[in-house]
Amino acid sequence: MKKDEPPMDQASLNTDYHVPVLLNEAIEGLRIEPSGVYVDCTFGAGGHSRAILKKLNASGRLIVFDQDEDARKNIPADERIIFVPQNFRHLQRFLKLHKYNQVDGVLADLGVSSHQFDEAERGFSTRFNANLDMRMDKRQEATAGDVLMKYTELQLQKIFEKYGEVTNAKTLAKTIVNHRITAEIKTISQFRQAVQQVVKGNPNKYFAQVFQALRIEVNDEMGALKEMLSQATGVLRSGGRMVVISFHSLEDRIVKNFFKDGGIEESKVDELYGTKVQSPFIVLTKKPVIATREELQKNPRSRSAKLRIAEKK
Repeated sequence: MKKDEPPMDQASLNTDYHVPVLLNEAIEGLRIEPSGVYVDCTFGAGGHSRAILKKLNASGRLIVFDQDEDARKNIPADERIIFVPQNFRHLQRFLKLHKYNQVDGVLADLGVSSHQFDEAERGFSTRFNANLDMRMDKRQEATAGDVLMKYTELQLQKIFEKYGEVTNAKTLAKTIVNHRITAEIKTISQFRQAVQQVVKGNPNKYFAQVFQALRIEVNDEMGALKEMLSQATGVLRSGGRMVVISFHSLEDRIVKNFFKDGGIEESKVDELYGTKVQSPFIVLTKKPVIATREELQKNPRSRSAKLRIAEKK
């Protein structure tokens, strides 16, 4: 953004639903061509999408994905936008369905929307008592309650360790398995009561970590991210940009390595020549872009956001 260029008008966005994180940095990173075709993998309240539309002319197009049906109500009346009510793991399939084999830019904001946290019945937040749901796509069957009631002790331990960095994951998993022998764990209050004796440190922080782990598992967030990234190489035109905003260290590591190596698995060294397969991307962010002090004051949830940009060769 040029110094004399005003920042995006955040007040015009649906901030009751979700405040877009690193908005200006993301839009600048996409380097939008007015007549180009762009994808917003995580539409949500449409904050990033509205900013993209402002940069497009009448010929430009924007394809937006969101598996949460609640996002549909935020779609602007604009003939340049196509809404795909699906998980972004199906990126390539639905772009082809809409006759777009390649696009000029892909944006993915991996954060959970404020709306999902604030809707008590969705079961994402410890602030309410509701069923342990946590499904971003209500069409899927398995809920967080199902995970707690059906996973083995070892499976529970691994997701709490890997996705929540819960320090006493083994003890927590054992407590859950022992409790469910005689009682159900289907609601947030039932869960809190079941594990209250093993909570370590600040209870709010502890349960936030546990709930994060459950949410990631229920929605297979890491698997979906890997699938989307793998397809991005094929859908981006040469010179096209990809911008990803992550909120979890595992997500950021996956994105960083994908941009660097061009694949989900680290590229292997050729045994004969001692060289690696070259990545199809030029990494434009050697270090991730983080929120400014001003944005942190306005939107505390941006504190863990990391933005990375790559350009297709």
